[in-house]
Amino acid sequence: MSNGNLFASLVKNNRSAFFPVVNFDIASEHLLLLDFTAANESITAAVLSSTESFSAYVSQELAKANAKFGIGGYNEHRTVYSRSKVFDSTDGAEPRRLHLGVDIWGAVGTPVFAVADGYVHSIANNAAYGDYGATIILGHRLDGLEFYSLYGHLSLADLSQLEPGQPIKGGSLIAHFGPPAENGQWPPHLHFQLILDLEGKEGDYPGVCRFSEKESYLDNCPDPDLLLQLLQYAKPPLSARS
Repeated sequence: MSNGNLFASLVKNNRSAFFPVVNFDIASEHLLLLDFTAANESITAAVLSSTESFSAYVSQELAKANAKFGIGGYNEHRTVYSRSKVFDSTDGAEPRRLHLGVDIWGAVGTPVFAVADGYVHSIANNAAYGDYGATIILGHRLDGLEFYSLYGHLSLADLSQLEPGQPIKGGSLIAHFGPPAENGQWPPHLHFQLILDLEGKEGDYPGVCRFSEKESYLDNCPDPDLLLQLLQYAKPPLSARS
């Protein structure tokens, strides 16, 4: 059994160990499924020409759907990463375009909560254009299996409240959605990713990989919705529904 399959099995048997990472009321609020692949023809060069225009696009889509949050992105081959050299190879080889986490799009200042009991593994400000910006990685243990949760695109002020080794209770407030100036120049959102092996990294781990490396990265970074259980409530924009 692969590590990813083992993790999925353990999650199924320990469902009560996990907590929501954002406050979403399934009874009264809408959740919008957002697509950032080439299939979404509304993601034009003009939309991606600046952080302001990209942010306006996301805000408008949420408003049209009367949705507090947008969600999506795991195992999604995204054209939007062409806006940053962070995802390009320096030798001109295959760029990174396959997304390894789930993005939850919403308002600046949206509270972010720990998905499970654990500890602060590491924090960092990955400040390059297109990177994570303020980042928190928590360590967890599930029936003897160690895993990590990464929270990217946060508020810089949140990093000053945490230190490596600090115990964290599942469901506790750990951060907020950061503004573009602090989140790597993205529309406000949370990048939430699960990682089984950090490979010695601290405060950072690839959230996007080359398509040719898809199999190994997806096994090491299981689907976050195994824990979030949110995609079942997400609906595509009206224009995309049949």
